[in-house]
Amino acid sequence: MDRKGHWEQVYSEKQPEEVSWHQERPAFSLDLIERTGLGPEAAVIDVGGGASRLVDALLEDGFHDVTVLDVAAAALDHAKARLGGQADEVKWLEADVTAFEPARRYDLWHDRAVFHFLTDPADRDRYRQALTHGLKPGGYVLIATFAPDGPEKCSGLPVARYSPESLAAELGDAFEPVANEAETHTTPVGKEQRFVGCLFRYRG
Repeated sequence: MDRKGHWEQVYSEKQPEEVSWHQERPAFSLDLIERTGLGPEAAVIDVGGGASRLVDALLEDGFHDVTVLDVAAAALDHAKARLGGQADEVKWLEADVTAFEPARRYDLWHDRAVFHFLTDPADRDRYRQALTHGLKPGGYVLIATFAPDGPEKCSGLPVARYSPESLAAELGDAFEPVANEAETHTTPVGKEQRFVGCLFRYRG
């Protein structure tokens, strides 16, 4: 099954609250986003945002230029249904990030738990191309992945695990490390998963 087919099936068979990466409130991401100093006027894209509640929190905080990208239409549909009329305030993009050609540049690129699924170096190259084309010079990228002591698989798929240093090396010199934090995420069934979140500034 291809990447899109896999995630369409996941979100067709499970409710968003049942998937292992679900967070009622994405406090970890919000805390790191706050460190950027970006205000509500900033253009934000949530890559792999799907059914995540980050978009809800950003709207609550007054952000009004928010884009959510996901490969699975079913994931986006869950978020739209949850937001109701507020969904019209968000730009929704159904696309695989490794084939994504940004039509504009953003102040903040957020990715929680997409990059670590890219175990093929060619996919990571395509991701970086999309990132550099979609981020304003001086903009920020926040990527959260499984830490070195995190799971080796997620949703039945192998993952790559990163330290802040190895993630910085993967992105390259164009991205200046700003901050990193460790997170222990507890899944809906009570399992603990180790994450690392890394914030970088794009030198452009």
